[in-house]
Amino acid sequence: MKITSYLYQGQPGWGVASEAGVLPLQSAQYPTLLSALQAGKLDEIAATPVSTNAVPLDAIEFLPVIPVPGKIFCVGHNYEAHRIETQRDPTQHPLLFMRVAESQTAHRQPILMPAESTQLDYEGEIAVVIGKAGRRIREADAWNYVAGYSAYNDGSVRDWQKHTLQFTAGKNFSGTGSFGPWMVTRGEIADGEELTLETRLNGQVMQHTTTASMIFSIPVLIEYISSFTSLQPGDVIVTGTPGGVGVKRTPPVWMKPGDEVEIEVSKVGVLFNTIAADATRF
Repeated sequence: MKITSYLYQGQPGWGVASEAGVLPLQSAQYPTLLSALQAGKLDEIAATPVSTNAVPLDAIEFLPVIPVPGKIFCVGHNYEAHRIETQRDPTQHPLLFMRVAESQTAHRQPILMPAESTQLDYEGEIAVVIGKAGRRIREADAWNYVAGYSAYNDGSVRDWQKHTLQFTAGKNFSGTGSFGPWMVTRGEIADGEELTLETRLNGQVMQHTTTASMIFSIPVLIEYISSFTSLQPGDVIVTGTPGGVGVKRTPPVWMKPGDEVEIEVSKVGVLFNTIAADATRF
């Protein structure tokens, strides 16, 4: 199944997406995808849609797949080509940093270039949504904790990222991390199946790889992260970007207002965003 979160006529909803539209699944008891995951009821709810009338895809405003995750873990330098282009030494452990929910945007929504920088970079990634709670999860059991997969553009404000050795500032500007368009449930993709990941900027291929090139696999990441914190339903692991990022090109390639960027993950779909200047003032 493809499960998406959205606004329709100003009201939030979630449901099963197809070419025919979205079959709504929200109810008073389970108003969000997150609430269904927390209850362990996603499959049961999806089997009985609240309506048989699909909402057309062009009538909805997509939201991030999980609009307000409890935790968003991002993995740095998890593809060998990207590790090499960034001149990072090999490591025995994943490099992790966190995103906050406010930094997210959605499919067909603009990624925002902050007024404080012109160095907005793309990072195509595969996102894993956690389906049930766990702590100290063994690698051999990790797939059982996966609810599904999505695409993610871990948009990076490079100069702010380089202010210190910590990535937090450059990874958390509002509206820079795009998540969607939906979550493809685990049963649609075989555990460990090789997936293709591609990033296109204004139609030009900038990144192309497969999950076979990951340094730390999804089960290894789940085991590692759950060793120091509990994973909860709806938590998100953004599994790393491959080589070809804009900052390492000669000359560097930055996203700018008016650009279009696509992240395509095989068996998941295409996450599409335009770039717009962030005119927010407080």
